[in-house]
Amino acid sequence: MSINVEHLQWLEDTGERVVSICGKSIPIFKLSPDAFNEQIMSAWARHFRNHYCSDEQIEYIKNPSKTNSEYLLTEKFPHEKNPPGPSIRAGDFAEILVADYLEFVRLYKIPRTRYERKIIANESSKGSDIIAFKKEPGIISTTDELLIFEVKAKASENSKINVLQTAIDDSMKDEVRVAESLNAMKQRLLDKSDMDGVQLVDRFQREPDHPFKRIYGAAAVVTESSFNSVIISGSTTVSDKAIAVSFFTIFLGIAF
Repeated sequence: MSINVEHLQWLEDTGERVVSICGKSIPIFKLSPDAFNEQIMSAWARHFRNHYCSDEQIEYIKNPSKTNSEYLLTEKFPHEKNPPGPSIRAGDFAEILVADYLEFVRLYKIPRTRYERKIIANESSKGSDIIAFKKEPGIISTTDELLIFEVKAKASENSKINVLQTAIDDSMKDEVRVAESLNAMKQRLLDKSDMDGVQLVDRFQREPDHPFKRIYGAAAVVTESSFNSVIISGSTTVSDKAIAVSFFTIFLGIAF
């Protein structure tokens, strides 16, 4: 995948911090896109759609009777209006944005394999939302990091649900599904002959013999109008469900 992430210049740390009821500081980021910057918007759109189907492969994959745009809109992207398409589309956008932040700002390695072989467009991809790695090349160390992130999005102002808490609670599922998610990622990387990626995943499938740091995180991505600091402050990582989470953040100001 050819990567252009100039859109991350529009993502800023507001400096605001919401303190959760368990005493954790939740950083608030804001994404403020410049719709008039056609060059960056176009590159961002390409980056997004290539998660589902690369520009280099689309001519070989799509139905020959459809244009590239028709194929993406009808068979690859979650539907714009038909449920549950809108919520899945918002969720995919949120996951990709958080992955961009973790990879290009926090400098984790994140193979992008989650969406490209979906069979049904209007269904969420199975497995952990984001799996990220950090290690020195050619070295196996106990300081290597496996980061598993759960991401939730809220585009509706009508909902009072604390989506950050939902993400924290759902992160507990990653204790069970991370092995399956790593295996699926490894198979897709092998299909693409990405042997560097295969070896990277392989290192983190050897935890009993080669321990590493395992970190869980959760993120909420919401529209600015639906952001409520009081609701967010009610989040906790010390309940029976959320005990696995050790790091979380939130983004706001997103227009889905």
